[in-house]
Amino acid sequence: MKITGIRTMTVDVPLEEPVITAIHDIRSIGYVLVFVDTDADVTGEGHLFSLPAKHLAPLEAMTAVLGQSLVGEDAHRVEGIWHRLWTEVNFVGHKGVPLFALSALDMALWDARGKALGQPVHRLLGSCRDAVPAYHSGGLWLSRSRDELVAEAKTFLKQGFRAMKMRLGKPRWQEDVERAEAVRDAVGPDIRLMADANQGLDVRHALRLGRALEPVNLDWFEEPVPAYDVAGHAALAAALDTPIATGETEYTRYGFRPLIEAKAADVLMPDLGRVGGVTEFMRVGHMAQAWDLPVSPHLYSEPSLQLCGALQNCDLLEYMPWSARLFREEIEFEDGQARIPERPGLGFSLDLDALERYRVGPAAESAAKPAPKRPARRAAAKKDEPPKTEAKAKPKPRAAPKAGAKANAKAAPGPAPEPAPKPVRRQRQPGKTPWYLRGEAESA
Repeated sequence: MKITGIRTMTVDVPLEEPVITAIHDIRSIGYVLVFVDTDADVTGEGHLFSLPAKHLAPLEAMTAVLGQSLVGEDAHRVEGIWHRLWTEVNFVGHKGVPLFALSALDMALWDARGKALGQPVHRLLGSCRDAVPAYHSGGLWLSRSRDELVAEAKTFLKQGFRAMKMRLGKPRWQEDVERAEAVRDAVGPDIRLMADANQGLDVRHALRLGRALEPVNLDWFEEPVPAYDVAGHAALAAALDTPIATGETEYTRYGFRPLIEAKAADVLMPDLGRVGGVTEFMRVGHMAQAWDLPVSPHLYSEPSLQLCGALQNCDLLEYMPWSARLFREEIEFEDGQARIPERPGLGFSLDLDALERYRVGPAAESAAKPAPKRPARRAAAKKDEPPKTEAKAKPKPRAAPKAGAKANAKAAPGPAPEPAPKPVRRQRQPGKTPWYLRGEAESA
């Protein structure tokens, strides 16, 4: 099954209401949709998301550039292609935009492989379950009042969820404690409750808050401090009984290894669009197994279901309804668990007809266009400058009148000054050795 082409499409899907966290103000979600076409009449699909959507252009451009180098390759050789792309992006880096692009292509390749073989991806990876517990992550925002938190938590219970996540990050840690206690009282002691500070605290604040939250019995305290503060996460993990969860902004197994070695996380949270796709997600999951650590995928709810179905240590699926509008199919829930789809590939197909109204770009083309010429600096500056009055030219000095002439008579112009003589180039006297050859002449 040969790869015949790579296509991309960008969409910007507005949210029904803004999402406020300790560090976010989200109004829409931008997506890069990726299609890997093959000569077997099979098209693999993958996607990336961006907050905000204006960052789609570099993601799409990098995906298109990497993808073109795959034309003619065997789409079944996913492992070999992953390593080839890993080597190709060595110069531009093994983090950031290159890894997003690699992840999207890897995702689409696994989808194509599953479709060609008529199997869901979780069976190709070694299936271990038919369903996985899911927690509702699409609510209980920092912007909600305490009464709104309680009402929304009860709504999730009515929908059948047995786990949910709230956000923390109020200026006063006591207010976060009061809000968490209100949600716990509303859902009861048997519901799994997580809390996410979205990297919004420092270690001292997080430590006081974490200690005060111990009686609430959280399943985990997620990213209490900035993700790059591995030592801070390790200090909190050692000081608190509540498990610490982090990892959603890490790239590849090389980003997760230091977290494990520093004992900075009790729960690892790889992100399918950032970690390196399906191939690298499984490596991180198996590495976590060696340390008896659970993993829980960050977002990408629909395709991540296949990974939950293949990893025994996958503890929970994060259900975020944002991406539901991308697909024709919906996640099926039963008794608080999400069913692992048995449809071939990743189990979900992009709804291009519905997404056409949100189409933007093409971002890669707009990114490649040269920037419009800027006006000259002086001309641009004149726009905002107050009008200036032109300075009058100073009169030239007048020659003094001759003796005896009238005072108002004009002085006669004097003779024009003679031009300065041109410097005469010194000629070397015949038979005289130049100074720069004298040493050689004398030695000879």
